[in-house]
Amino acid sequence: MIKVELNNNMKTFYIWTIGCQMNKADSDNLGSALEQMGLVQVSEAALADVVVLNSCVVRQSAEDKVAGRLRAMKLVKQNKPESVLALMGCMVGPKSDQLQEQFPYVDFFMRPQRFEPLLAEIGDRIGVDWQGCVRNLVVSKPSVSAYVPIIHGCDLMCTFCIIPYRRGRQVSRTVQDILSEVKLLVQRGIKEVTVLGQTVDAYGYDLPDKPNLAVLLEELNVVDGLDRIRFLTSHPNFMTDDIIDVVRNAEKVCEHINLPIQSGDNDMLKIMSRRYTLNDYTTLINKIRDKIPDVAISTDIIVGFCDESKKQFENTVELIQNIKFDKVHVSAYSTREGTIASRKMIDNISTDEKKLRKKIIDEVQRDIQLDKNQKFIGEYLEVLVDGRERGKWKGRTRSDKLVFFEDSRDVLGKFVKIQITKISPWSLQGSLV
Repeated sequence: MIKVELNNNMKTFYIWTIGCQMNKADSDNLGSALEQMGLVQVSEAALADVVVLNSCVVRQSAEDKVAGRLRAMKLVKQNKPESVLALMGCMVGPKSDQLQEQFPYVDFFMRPQRFEPLLAEIGDRIGVDWQGCVRNLVVSKPSVSAYVPIIHGCDLMCTFCIIPYRRGRQVSRTVQDILSEVKLLVQRGIKEVTVLGQTVDAYGYDLPDKPNLAVLLEELNVVDGLDRIRFLTSHPNFMTDDIIDVVRNAEKVCEHINLPIQSGDNDMLKIMSRRYTLNDYTTLINKIRDKIPDVAISTDIIVGFCDESKKQFENTVELIQNIKFDKVHVSAYSTREGTIASRKMIDNISTDEKKLRKKIIDEVQRDIQLDKNQKFIGEYLEVLVDGRERGKWKGRTRSDKLVFFEDSRDVLGKFVKIQITKISPWSLQGSLV
């Protein structure tokens, strides 16, 4: 790392992040760049010379939280006018005029992964060439696991989704670039990597030699020192036999697949522009389970999308009961300005009805998960310990089950055998063998 002489007014930074794993990876990468320029991360915005808010607008609740944080930053900026305040992430579109008018005290508005304007400004203030300081964006002190984006953007244009408008079209990184980053992360201590994409299994289709996700996973599987590999988020149309076979056969690839369906009704899938039918989806699930009997499958559901009838909602509930997912991420639909749905459809399901439908699915899935977790009582599970919470160690199994246990020793980053003694719908508890 190149040493730089800092001016007195530019020594610390603070990054606040909300949203998906891709946002977490972006924040980690920006933090790495700032550290290489000589800045030190602090735990409060009021203490920082550089403050970055990394935003998400997938749901209205997330956008509201970002707006609230931005309003709170006005006083921080007034108390420390020489500081730099930046907003990045999916709240920032191709044009930021409206944001600049709404939040005039923000210095920079940066789209996802567009760090250059901020880094150039900091470089000017401290008197260095930032491009000479920043060798790469790999986190210098990663935790036990790490997120590595492998494909940015999305081409699918689902009617409810704002992501293609904010993160752009699909662009894949090269296999060699990804391997280099993962190897460096392993050298710095990680045991597990999750490769990311808005549609992760579309990886490589835009590259000249068209390496697919299966090829990349096989390459990662032979990286020395790497113990586990995961991938997020898949799309049913891109989940190929090659990918399923790699999950089954590759020693380090975890038996866990996140496969969003969004609705259990064919008409809703059509107006969502999901490009598959219920029969397509269930056939794919059956194929995965036939090839990988112990696989854990999670999904995403949207309730209360435009014109969703009670019968269509009930079809979704029936699908969940029939498939019995290991985990369901359910959200109430909220209009995203700029999407196809916002231009051509009416958000005509009441807020109360959306909340009720979400509650029903949460309760149905809670019972499914409780029933599924019963089989683990008395079993011995391998857990990668990734932290502590409420006085207990915590970690995850290969199938992404969250496990808590007590032990006086330092086992962070270690693989341990846990005998399960207690369960809930959301996690397992046990004792270290």
